[in-house]
This record gives sequence, C-alpha cells and structure tokens, in this order.
Amino acid sequence: MLTGKKIILGITGSIAAYKTAFLVRSLVKSGAEVRVIATRSALDFVTPLTLSTLSNNPVYSEYLKNEQGEWVNHVEMGLWADLLVIAPATANTLSKMAHGQCDSLLMAVYLSARCEVMFAPAMDLDMYQHPTTRENIQKLISYGNHLIQPGTGPLASGLSGEGRMAEPEDIQGQMEAFFSAKLPLKGKKVVMTAGPTYEAIDPVRFIGNRSTGKMGYALAAELAALGASVKLISGPSALTCPEGVQRQMVESAEEMYEASLSVFAEADLAIFSAAVADFKPAQSAVQKIKKDGQALAIELVPTRDILAEAGKRKKMGQLLVGFALETNNELAHAQDKLKRKNADLIVLNSLQEAGAGFGHDTNAVTLISATEQIKLPLASKQEIAQQIVQYLINRL
Repeated sequence: MLTGKKIILGITGSIAAYKTAFLVRSLVKSGAEVRVIATRSALDFVTPLTLSTLSNNPVYSEYLKNEQGEWVNHVEMGLWADLLVIAPATANTLSKMAHGQCDSLLMAVYLSARCEVMFAPAMDLDMYQHPTTRENIQKLISYGNHLIQPGTGPLASGLSGEGRMAEPEDIQGQMEAFFSAKLPLKGKKVVMTAGPTYEAIDPVRFIGNRSTGKMGYALAAELAALGASVKLISGPSALTCPEGVQRQMVESAEEMYEASLSVFAEADLAIFSAAVADFKPAQSAVQKIKKDGQALAIELVPTRDILAEAGKRKKMGQLLVGFALETNNELAHAQDKLKRKNADLIVLNSLQEAGAGFGHDTNAVTLISATEQIKLPLASKQEIAQQIVQYLINRL
C-alpha cells in the first residue's frame, strides 16, 4: 500500500519522539521513501544517526546544510512529498501550525506543502484538554489537515488519560487507509491470466510456448497497487507473485479455462493476457513415449477458448480485455479478434518489433477498441502496464 510513496515525517520535541524510530523503520520496510525533518528540541529525544540509518536519508533540521551557504529547499521538499505526517505534534507545534508561525524548517515545509498533512498530538492530559489546544486542533482540521487521534493511557507526567501519541502501527494504519481511499481502482475486482500453458504429450514432454508471464505480472502488480482486488491465474512461471495479488497456479489450457471462468462473473474487469495453447494432444500418454527410430504423429485438437466464452457470458458493466500476438497482418487479425470474441479491448503484440514480445523486459503494443487504435511505443513492461491500466481506468 505504501510502496513508492514519498513521505515526510516531521518530529517535534516530545518524549514520544522515541517511537518515531519504530515508525520510520516500518514505513521503509513497507516500501515508502521517508525523509525526516526534526526540530531542534526533537533531537534531544532521538538522534539524527538513528533516524538517518533507518530512513536511508539525511535528517533535516536546519535551513543551512553547511557553512558554504548550501541550504535545504523547503519548497522543493513540500512539493516532493505525497504526505506530510507530523508525529509527535506538541501543543507548541499545534499552535504554530494553526497560526502560521514559521520559525523552523519543519514549519516552513508545512506552510509550503501541497500534499495532505496528518498530525499526531502528544502531550499531557491537561494540555490536551486545554481550550486553546482544542481550538488549535479544530482550526487545523478546518484547514483540511487530518487528525490522528491520540490514545489514552499512562503519560510521562505520571498521570493517565488522553494525550498519549498514537502507536506507530496505528499511525501507519491511518496512512495506509488514507492512500487506499484515494486509489482509483479501490473496490474493483479483476480476474486475469498470465504466462504460458503446458499441454502434456506424456508425463515428461509437453507442447508449450516462450511466454514468461512478465507482461501479465506487471499488469497485475499495477492493478493491485491502484487498489484493485486481483485474482491472477498463472501458467507455469518462475516470477514472484506481485504484492497484494491472489495467485492461482495452473498448467494446462483446460485448467486455466476452468479457473478463469469460475470467477469471471464476479469481475468488473477481466484481462486475459496468457499465451494459451490453441491446440493440445488428443491423447496424453500415461507413460513416457520411448524413442524407437520411427516417426511420431501426434493428433492435436483445439483447446477451449477462454476469451470467446467470457465474451458470451459478459454482462453489462464488465470490461473484457484480450491479448493478441501476431506475426503478420497484425491489425486486421486483432480487429477481427475484437469482434469475434466480443471483447472491449485487444492489446496487440507484434513479434516483428525488436524488443517486444516473449522474454523481453520491454514491450511495444497497440490498444485496439471498436473506436480507436493507440500505439504505445517501446518501453519497459512496467511502463506499458501503467499506460494500459490508466486507459482501463478511463474506460471503467
């Protein structure tokens, strides 16, 4: 959920600052890029060495980096971030935020930030309940900032009550919920296929193809990253299942057919990117076929067509995407496939283009619908996946 997210963590002078080491470590482990800005008083509670080691970035506290006049660009930092989280946020800090008092690098970044801001108050019970603190919190919420509600429990003063900073896991949970709510595919169900199929000749040999599944897996990863619930039905592949994707491994075209159509009715979007065999041996030998010097004839019969059957079952509101790999008359074959199989989109691969197709880390495709053709030039399969998914988001 936090993979690739750019997060600024602002730390102020509270005993609760010690918890930020655990928060930084957890955020980085979750894939976020973290920059820490600490006030001078915060560094009395947690050291820059600890935070920089855990975040893999320098810790920023002052405007000037060195005596040569090199400075920390607070505007650039405010534009860089996807989210600014101030934790702990002391009563003093809340007052500065509410009234625009800019006396530190952190406050300069806060006032410059165009991203959303979250704040996690941390203070003693009476300070938290004071009318001015309550008023400042309400002002910050009215400005569009997000309150991370403090907990109730033992406080540094020896009292017990409200004002204890939320635990690191709770702060991260709210950050994840924040990003999840903004995901364009949240709530959408996707079924998709990827990789080759293996059609058994005997227990040892099979008919297959050169597909690695890289394009399909890149699509699954991008869909999941944007909030979709993804069911990936994969043929044999050495690739790691993308984070957040539910994967079912199959081997043959028949297994892929059954697995795909068993969940198709529930899907908002179906993407059949697998290189499914068009034919399979009519009979698979029970034992290994021995070489006897004679020619071997294998009768092949058609496999069941997943895309065509899905096209027959497609309901209003479902979006159906197929892939086509062609070696000649590419556009004509892809347009014909779009019509015959009642698909909404065909992603056309051509083996005629260098760097595209099976096995490569790059691809070049053409998106073909009933009304348009969009050429996506050679790029990494991750970039191609991003462009395809953005197109589908617009369609959905």
